[in-house]
Amino acid sequence: MIRIGLRDAQAHFGRFIMSIIAIALGVSFVVGSFCFREMMNNQVDQMMASNSDHDVYVRGNKEDASASSDMMAASSSSSGSSSQSTESKTYNRIDVDLTSIIGKVSGVATAEAVYQVSGLVLVGSDGNAVSAMGAPTVSLGLAKGTWRSATLTHGRWATNKHEIALHTFAAETAGLGVGSTAKLVYPDGVADVKVVGIFDTTSSQAGAIIIGLAPDVAKDYFQQQSGQVGTARYLGVYGSANNGQPLSIDQQRQLADRINEALPTSAKATAITGQQVRDDNAESTKQALGFVQPLILIFAVIALFVGSFIIANTFSMIVRESMRGYALLRSIGASPAQVFATVVVQAILLGLIGSAAGIGLGWGMVKAIVALMAQAGTPMTGSSNPSVTDMLIGLIVGVLVTLLGAALPARRAAMAPPIQAMNETVNPEKPVWPRGVLGTVMMVCGAAAWLLCWRIAVANNDGTTLSPWNWMNDKAEVMGTGWPLGIGAALVVVGVIVLAPALVRPASVILGWIPAHIFTVTGRLAMRNLARSKRRTANTAAALFVGVAIVSCLGVVASSAKASVAGIVDSGLKSDFSAMSAASGRIPDGVIEAIKKTEGVGSVSQSRMLLAVTYGSGDDKTSAMTFAEQPSLFTNVFAPVTHDGDADKALRNGELVVGIAVAKDNGWKVGDIVTVNGRQVVVDKEATAKAQADYQHQIETTIAGLQAEAQQLMSAGDAAGAQAKIAQAQKVGEDAKNVDPSTLVKTKNTTTHVKVRIGAIIENSVYRSMVLMNDETAGKIANEYTMFTIMLFINAAHGERLDTLKTRLVNAVKSYYVVNVQTRDEFKSTMSSMVDQILLVLYALLALSIVIAIFGIVNTLALSVSERTKEIGLLRAIGTSRAQIRGMLGIEAAIIAVFGTVLGMVVGVVAGAVIRVVYEANGLSTLSVPWPQLGIFLALSILVGLIASVSPASRALRQPVLDAVAAE
Repeated sequence: MIRIGLRDAQAHFGRFIMSIIAIALGVSFVVGSFCFREMMNNQVDQMMASNSDHDVYVRGNKEDASASSDMMAASSSSSGSSSQSTESKTYNRIDVDLTSIIGKVSGVATAEAVYQVSGLVLVGSDGNAVSAMGAPTVSLGLAKGTWRSATLTHGRWATNKHEIALHTFAAETAGLGVGSTAKLVYPDGVADVKVVGIFDTTSSQAGAIIIGLAPDVAKDYFQQQSGQVGTARYLGVYGSANNGQPLSIDQQRQLADRINEALPTSAKATAITGQQVRDDNAESTKQALGFVQPLILIFAVIALFVGSFIIANTFSMIVRESMRGYALLRSIGASPAQVFATVVVQAILLGLIGSAAGIGLGWGMVKAIVALMAQAGTPMTGSSNPSVTDMLIGLIVGVLVTLLGAALPARRAAMAPPIQAMNETVNPEKPVWPRGVLGTVMMVCGAAAWLLCWRIAVANNDGTTLSPWNWMNDKAEVMGTGWPLGIGAALVVVGVIVLAPALVRPASVILGWIPAHIFTVTGRLAMRNLARSKRRTANTAAALFVGVAIVSCLGVVASSAKASVAGIVDSGLKSDFSAMSAASGRIPDGVIEAIKKTEGVGSVSQSRMLLAVTYGSGDDKTSAMTFAEQPSLFTNVFAPVTHDGDADKALRNGELVVGIAVAKDNGWKVGDIVTVNGRQVVVDKEATAKAQADYQHQIETTIAGLQAEAQQLMSAGDAAGAQAKIAQAQKVGEDAKNVDPSTLVKTKNTTTHVKVRIGAIIENSVYRSMVLMNDETAGKIANEYTMFTIMLFINAAHGERLDTLKTRLVNAVKSYYVVNVQTRDEFKSTMSSMVDQILLVLYALLALSIVIAIFGIVNTLALSVSERTKEIGLLRAIGTSRAQIRGMLGIEAAIIAVFGTVLGMVVGVVAGAVIRVVYEANGLSTLSVPWPQLGIFLALSILVGLIASVSPASRALRQPVLDAVAAE
């Protein structure tokens, strides 16, 4: 039976081509997703090995939960590790003076804090800000021995503010070399700098622009930005055991133990191995990137799901044509299981070939993505080759999908009675009404789930109860909107697929009405042919239905999102201009002052984010995004949609203006008094006094020692030596007078607890998850070190021309390069383009399922032509022209494509409308159906059908008429 199955597969191989393509495309996504994940993981491991390459790290010994949300704190960890990884936990800061204690431990070569400065912008040789696709700009204090994995290839390290060293990739991207002059935008303004060195690293930096600053410059700017003077998150330690080479894990552990023994208890610090830091950072980074693989796998599932219809159609046709042969096998003693096996053998062979092709295609796809990323400025050096496991998974998935698609046709071949199977005319298609009933029931259940989802969303938004029954309300609260939304979508989609055969006849009548009246003969023949094989027609249309439904749903959601944003801007935003930073999100103080001084500016409103703010007391604390706003917010910037209270009055009076989502989550109402907990960075007077006293004592001890040595030399008759020691002592004293006092200032974090009244609750989708307060109240909770400006709203003076003012504003911020001033229309367009960019990738991936569906139409028509060879030959024999045959098949294909497209659009639009209602409170306030886009889909479906019919029609017409008439 295996030999029979293999022989049949060889005989029908041409009909398997489309199925092989469908399997290959689906499997390529499966294998590609695993390859891409492993490449990213490998890239992360490489970067951690070079960017966090110290042998031992010293960090705080107490976890600091509030610091994890501190967006402003530029981490002083090893050589950019914080920029290239995601730290899973944060700990209390430690004193950098610990480096003197650590440096004396046996086996320590160097111990230091490597300072990182955020928000710097390098201007390239073309006068534009240098950036790469999605990669950060990282500025580090680097010198000889600071970063073991960085090697100078040309020049030297920077020694002052007007010198920089550049990573090789940064230099190439900026078009700069050693000796080149450029501009660097520091937090306090633009400076002319000279490139004095080029360095390389042991691993690719995935497109990051890395700038090497003089260590003192990096330290100064870090302290200015963070307010953390004399403290660091990490101190990096290199060991001396291997002559500058990395220590083994055992050596790292031994060195960490010796450092821990030397650290005083008061330091609140602990030493850990570098490998532990690398592992922790790599793991958290991989988790952050973990969404990529499931996203790709979703498209793989869609592609394989769509491809399964093609496989089922192919095997249905082959089984139908081979039914006499299977009947003969049964009549000579073959069991149903053996007949079933002959079909299964073909399916396994088909799955193996398609999977093998898919593995190669997936591998090539990842290679192409890597090449494109390198072209776009994000080079990746992680291995992108599939592992044996990846290939086995792809092979198993491809074979299983093929077996599932072939299972029902194989069962039909095995279970058909031999006598009935021998009579080719006594195999009428089974009634489709049972499927119609089942599909309708499933769709009704899906609609009910969507209705429940909508009611839960409305109840959550309004703060009302879902029903009078507490048990149902409790269930709904636990379930949320996600489960009923997903279950409803699955039931509706599967229900439509099950129902589709029952819709074929009425659909062919409706959709074929125009072709039947324009092309009387061919149109009616096409309608009749479609109705003859309802299941096959429905399966072919279902393949297109799935892809179009998803695309239509996304189109409605995207269109609604853009319409909602436009509505918010048009109806709510009052300011004439907005300003944002594309670099670090933080707007420099210099920009704010430059804009305020611009001629024609009437008012400037700052939106400042407060860091690490919580609400409540004891263990029952909650958090929410908190912003400090000017009292003019609701009069000059954004019109409030008030749920309760007076938002404008509350803000002016120093009360809290709370978004409705925050109020609902915490059970707050207007008039409640809540405790707002914040953080301020202040000078630690006791620690500063001690640091100053210790420094003074150190200087006095050094001078006294030098003077004692001078006296000894004088006593020995060495006047010149004594004079040199006296000069040295004088120089130490002079240097002490010129020392920067800020280096002796110690800071500490202090927590603030302020009781504030809730003055208003607002419903604006922009603010529904935020808490707003005025600057005076914010100043009691945070200070300049724990809040920063992220947005500016600018209003023109009365009578000022907006176009003229826009030009002045652009010129005012031009020297900062990345600050973007936009009009209201430009702001609205930017928000819309962000939605479009996200959807572009999704549309490109979903196009795969539509391409597979096109193959399905071609496959179905080809099989149909093969089945109707004799019929087409008779039509040609009685005078039907070649054009009429082509027209008949073209109309069939077009009706199938339109049928699937219309079903997909209807379901997709309804699903998009449901999603819009469910997420109305999150900003999707306006339903917008993209009718032009749907019209294009419909027109393209007709074109797709006509194109899909070309190859089958040509095949039908290639066979001589007499041979076709004689065909069996």
